[in-house]
Amino acid sequence: MCAAEATASLLHVEENFSACLARIDALIFKPLLQAEPSDQKGKENFKLFLLLNDRFQALWNLTEENYRIVKQKCSTSESFCIQDIYIVWKGDLFLSLYIQYFVTFANYVVVHGFEHATKSKSEAWKHHKTVLKQFLTDFTSETSMSLALYTVLHKPIRDHIEQYILLLTKLNEVLKEGSEKDVITSAVKEYVKLESFISQVLDEACFTKTLWKSLGYKFTDMLCVPERRLLEDSRNLPISASTNRSDRILLFDDVLVLIQGNSFQSFDLKLVWVDENCREKSAPGLYGLRVITPEETFFLSAKDPQMKAVWQWKLNQAIRQALNGKRDFPLWGKTGEGTEPPSCRFFTYVFRLESKFKSASYEGEWHWGKPHGKGTVKWRDGRNHVGDFKEGLEHGFGICLVPRRSEDRYDCYKCHWYEGKMRGYGICEYGNDMVYKGYFKDNMRQGFGILENHSAEHPFKYTGQWENDKKNGYGVWEDKDRGERYIGTWLDDHKHGQGIVVTQSGVCYQRTFHADKMVGSGILLLEDDSVYEGNFTEDLTFVGKGKLSFANGFILEGTFTNKSGQGLQTQGILNTSNEQPDERITKTQLGLKEFPVEKRWKGIYDQFLEFVHSGCKEETEESFTGFHIQTSKELRKSQEYLFCHRGTEDVSWKIEDILEELVHHQELESLQRYLEKALKSSLHPLGKLLKALTIAFQTTYSGIGANRHLLTMAQEEVKYYAKKIWEFYQGLLHLALEQKGQMPAKCVDGETSDQKACSVVLPLILPCFYPELFMLYMLYHEREDDLYCQGIVDLSLFPDIKLLEFLDVQKHLWPLKDLTLTTNQRRSLIKDKCFLSATECLQKLITTVDPREKLLILQKTYEEIESTVSRVVETDYKLPMDDLLPLLMYVVSRAKIQHLGAEIHLIRDLMDPTNQGGLYDFLLTALESCYEHIQRMRLHQRENCHLSHSS
Repeated sequence: MCAAEATASLLHVEENFSACLARIDALIFKPLLQAEPSDQKGKENFKLFLLLNDRFQALWNLTEENYRIVKQKCSTSESFCIQDIYIVWKGDLFLSLYIQYFVTFANYVVVHGFEHATKSKSEAWKHHKTVLKQFLTDFTSETSMSLALYTVLHKPIRDHIEQYILLLTKLNEVLKEGSEKDVITSAVKEYVKLESFISQVLDEACFTKTLWKSLGYKFTDMLCVPERRLLEDSRNLPISASTNRSDRILLFDDVLVLIQGNSFQSFDLKLVWVDENCREKSAPGLYGLRVITPEETFFLSAKDPQMKAVWQWKLNQAIRQALNGKRDFPLWGKTGEGTEPPSCRFFTYVFRLESKFKSASYEGEWHWGKPHGKGTVKWRDGRNHVGDFKEGLEHGFGICLVPRRSEDRYDCYKCHWYEGKMRGYGICEYGNDMVYKGYFKDNMRQGFGILENHSAEHPFKYTGQWENDKKNGYGVWEDKDRGERYIGTWLDDHKHGQGIVVTQSGVCYQRTFHADKMVGSGILLLEDDSVYEGNFTEDLTFVGKGKLSFANGFILEGTFTNKSGQGLQTQGILNTSNEQPDERITKTQLGLKEFPVEKRWKGIYDQFLEFVHSGCKEETEESFTGFHIQTSKELRKSQEYLFCHRGTEDVSWKIEDILEELVHHQELESLQRYLEKALKSSLHPLGKLLKALTIAFQTTYSGIGANRHLLTMAQEEVKYYAKKIWEFYQGLLHLALEQKGQMPAKCVDGETSDQKACSVVLPLILPCFYPELFMLYMLYHEREDDLYCQGIVDLSLFPDIKLLEFLDVQKHLWPLKDLTLTTNQRRSLIKDKCFLSATECLQKLITTVDPREKLLILQKTYEEIESTVSRVVETDYKLPMDDLLPLLMYVVSRAKIQHLGAEIHLIRDLMDPTNQGGLYDFLLTALESCYEHIQRMRLHQRENCHLSHSS
């Protein structure tokens, strides 16, 4: 058979089929469409029949269109090709319309549609019955009208498909090997599949229809829907559920149903998992399957492995097809064929049984019956949780909204969760305008955290340790209304133990607290440098025994009372023998013994070190060290992150990359470059640790906390930060080396960990703390710097030659050639020309925060002085100490550095210990001598003025 013959045969087939469809339409569909029932069940079936009519009309129209096209080809074309055969060219369309028709037809069969239709009481239907019976006898000898309708509406169509297959098969037999033969072969296979599909669809429909007949109305009303198909019945293929679980098991294409007496349970197949590897619960001699659903797990047992295998296969294929949202084509392959359904799925489910999720809906990813992966839980009371889940519980990052009962507001938790509870770093925005940023454990604030109240009524900020959701341990509280800052220990949300209070007015006191109340004696440091030691009230009134040391050195010791209307009264002894105040009292440093530096911010260090000890797992980094990625749209909207700023960084700081890179940066210079880069990054764990410590430091010592009595606390804190950052780095390095099977290198130069921290880390982190720290140094040395500045003002009045002479600089060292004269100018009046390069060099001291760089500037200044002298004496000249001090004094007086005392002591306190006793130490001592000498000169001048006025 050639293409032309096939086309001619197809024309004949389509002509006969179209005529058959026309008779079916006229004698069945049109009369039944006029007989619309009045009862509810009949109306539902009638809607389905309307849809079946639509499918029939679409099939008829396609046949007519195919007939017209083939007829046109036969009348006009001289040569034919495979493309002229419409059922091949438009094969997908043919298959689709036939599938739609038979699926709808099967739906009508399942709900006993033909039985209901033939019982219609319509007059039009009764009148038509006689004519219809004559037509139906051509198709079946059965007396049943419903069976005849069933037969006539599917048999001619199935027969027509067989004609397609026969025609295409004959054509395929005569075609030579090539692309055309391949096309026809493929088409034949698809129509054979269609034939198999129709057969299976009708078998399933009849199987399901029989089931609904056998079940009572209670089950039918609740379970019977047109699209649902029965795939297997335990009465047909025996299998039993767990003991006393069910009398009958029904597998449909969308649900698994267990019937027990007059009740049943149904399980959506999209959330059913079947595990064949189960040994428990299977009685001896039985072969079991474990069925897992979101809230229940039960066992199915078969008497032989073949039955178990069939049930397992049918269950898995039904589950897979339900997940795909469509049936296979054909519906079933051979037993054992077909892929397993995925264990990971996405679905929505409402929990029913008693649990933390009772009545809540979960939409998201599942794995073996449990929420696992990304998902959203919504409770009826308004709570929402969006985030990561693991084995049925919140685990990983999540955002939880909890409505407040009394207000139309929510508490919003952006946190890490562990096995269903908040654990690790998180942010909570409470509905009452408070915000907490810190660590949680078991749904409670635990460890380091910051709580801030943004409301206008009582704004405050607490930064410190938490335990069991309460302030416990060391913390800093700032009361913005009162203008006070409390630095000290807490117990169960109360100030308890030793505490320091700093006020906006400059008053500072240290006291013992008990449940927010001051007890015992304390020390009160007033803004005029007076110091009171004893008992005092909350409004800072002296009471009882105490000692008041005045700024002029006088000391009043006795008993203080404060009677209403009479003011402060005392009985005691006034000691006026001290002419100078005792700096040990006026510059008292608070908190050193009471708050050991290693216990101040333990909550921060613990989290970072625990991260190292846990193996630095990528998935736990955020939990330990804070957020470093934008996890959701909600997080992108706010930038309230404790340990990092959001920003684009070129460098990738994944943990695995960090550990890999650490190994390659162990040499000193390379290590310093790496640490500098890491500490500046808001994404690197070292940078996050530094950020957290910076926040803690600023919280304590900036603003109100800028009080000179806290200088030593702040200074030792910065040094300790360097030590802990070095310790954290060492932990990361050791872990990186362990993973490579290497051992950490031993320190060859004998430096201790503290020395390394001071020499390597401290200079890198100091810029973060310098503004607050230097302010404390300025306040601490304010008196000395004021006296020094007055001395500088006095010395600045001297011309260069007069100043050199006044400072006893040897004349042969004077750079007179630098004193260039202009018209009418005398050499003796020229200022700021001598040792100009050294002066400009020393002025750079205030341009850097690094003690190392400040010492280098000091060394450069010394070299510039020596260079100038060498030029003057015209020989290489090494300055002895006797010559250096006067010259350095001159340079210092001309450099006019405002807070030189603060600079000197900051360098002294924070310089690398290895520089002690060397050149840098010598030069710093020389600078300090100049500073003190200028103070003494000014003090001596003041005393002379005082004596002259007295006389």
